[in-house]
Amino acid sequence: MYQDKTLVCRNCGGEFVFSAGEQEFYAEHGFKNEPVRCPDCRRAKKQSTRFQREIFEIVCANCGKVATIPFEPRHDRPVYCSECYEKHNI
Repeated sequence: MYQDKTLVCRNCGGEFVFSAGEQEFYAEHGFKNEPVRCPDCRRAKKQSTRFQREIFEIVCANCGKVATIPFEPRHDRPVYCSECYEKHNI
C-alpha cells in the first residue's frame, strides 16, 4: 500500500527517505502532513527546544563540600551534598 518517498528537508535542503513504515505509522496516529525535516534536523530542533535546567553551586551545610544542585537554594534552609542528604533522610 505505502511506498518509500524521497523528500527534501526544509532546514538543510538534503534529501531523506520517508519510508513506507513511517507513512503507515503517521496514518495510524492520524498525522495528516508528511515530515518537512530530515531525521537529523528533527533531532536538532527537538534538542534546541528542550527545557535546559539551570545548575547551582552550593557549599554543603554539613560537610562543607562544594556540590551542584538542580534548583535555586533558599537561604533560610540548609542545603546538603548528595552524600549528606542521604544521611539526613534515613
